[in-house]
Amino acid sequence: MNSVDAIKQVLLRSGASWVLWLLGAALVAAVAVIVERLLFYRTRECDLRALARRLGAHLAGRDFDAAVAELGRSKSVAAAIAAAGLELAAAGPAAADKAMQSAAALERRGLERWLAYLGTLGNNAPFVGLFGTVIGVIGAFEKLGQGSGGGAGVGGGAQVASHLIMASIAEALVATAVGILVALPAVVAFNYFQRRVASLLAGTEVLSNLVLAYLSRTPAPTV
Repeated sequence: MNSVDAIKQVLLRSGASWVLWLLGAALVAAVAVIVERLLFYRTRECDLRALARRLGAHLAGRDFDAAVAELGRSKSVAAAIAAAGLELAAAGPAAADKAMQSAAALERRGLERWLAYLGTLGNNAPFVGLFGTVIGVIGAFEKLGQGSGGGAGVGGGAQVASHLIMASIAEALVATAVGILVALPAVVAFNYFQRRVASLLAGTEVLSNLVLAYLSRTPAPTV
């Protein structure tokens, strides 16, 4: 037995059902990631206009402790980044700016968590499904080759074999359909979450620039 026959036998023994189970598990994981990310992003949003107004009132009076406390009451990304800058307010606006840049990088890591899984699944699930289809087609042609060995009833045998291979190929194509079905929500969610992350990070500039504006206008607070 050569290497091609050996690989063919391995594929025929394994069948295509494991591909469907793999895609099903990947779909369940994708749904879990989508739900988790939706809930996570909802907790990291806030009313930036209202928060900026309250924060500005504290900064105008140079009450930096109250400003930090105000930001601490919010779980939003913008509040976390602005609070990181205010913690180094005593060192001046340059140090506060660097602190907020560092906090923004950390927040980006949290916001982009699991997005790589959705992107990878969206790009590769159709190929996994196609692999299952190929295995099914190999099995269909193997059955056709075994069924065409008989000499009696050539016409009837050919018709039966034709129906057999068509049914087997139709069954094998289910794997490709499932792969596309898994990929579609993953791609849609990945693109949506990418825009959501960009929107959240863009919103952080509202509070960051406000903090830097007041720190640049007033002398650094004494501790």
